[in-house]
Amino acid sequence: MNAFETAVKFFQDSGMFIYPSIFIMAMGMSIAIERFIFLNRARSENRKLWAQVLPMLQSGRFKDVLGVTATSDAAIGKIVANGLTRMQSPGRREDIDAAMEEGMMEIVPRLEKRTHYIATFANVITLVGLLGTIIGLIKGFTAVAQVNPAEKAELLSASISIAMNNTAFALMVAIPFLLIHSFLQARTSEIVDGLEAAKISFLNLVQRLKAESTGAPAR
Repeated sequence: MNAFETAVKFFQDSGMFIYPSIFIMAMGMSIAIERFIFLNRARSENRKLWAQVLPMLQSGRFKDVLGVTATSDAAIGKIVANGLTRMQSPGRREDIDAAMEEGMMEIVPRLEKRTHYIATFANVITLVGLLGTIIGLIKGFTAVAQVNPAEKAELLSASISIAMNNTAFALMVAIPFLLIHSFLQARTSEIVDGLEAAKISFLNLVQRLKAESTGAPAR
């Protein structure tokens, strides 16, 4: 029996409760794939845009930077654009920081969106598998009590197979889901930390350029 036939027999021996588990697995995998693609693209776009605008910031070409960041979809573009817009009116470093933090508050929920569902699905599919196990055992023992002794062993074996298959499938899905959830959370934290570092670099750079232009020492 090859792997495909083994898998088919596994699902055939799992009873009706395997279908909700398959649905939950499909939902979780679709979210995981979408989040992985989104976060990878966000990280790549942020790095590319920051590498483009950093030399322009260092040379004091703020208008050029604003023109680039205002039309960019990258998260870091939103933050830098907010800071540059706030710089157009007199203000302290704290005012620019607050404007950039406002951009962070808008961006971070988009980075974290739907990721928590994966951990929820891991917990739910475990419970569904347990429910399938219990229902399989109840059904099996009820049927065994109503048949002749010659058929009891076969019915009991089938019911235990249903019960164990549901538990095994639930665990085979839940464990990877928890690992995927941790990975996506780590990737999100990495992007957020990068945005925070870019924000601090921007503020320090702006303060230094202002100090140089006025001849005052940077504080």
